Amino acid sequence: MAETPKLSDEIKKMEYEPLLPIEKKLIIWSLGLGTGLIFLLYWVSNTFFPGGH
Repeated sequence: MAETPKLSDEIKKMEYEPLLPIEKKLIIWSLGLGTGLIFLLYWVSNTFFPGGH
């Protein structure tokens, strides 16, 4: 029976692939959107439900 390859061995064999420009934009947009929504939800929470904090 052949030995199953380990994840660490497979990762070492992988070739480096830089991020595409569209991937960088998607990462930046998703981080910005997530951060903005956290602040928006925090503001809504404090404005409409002030007793909960």
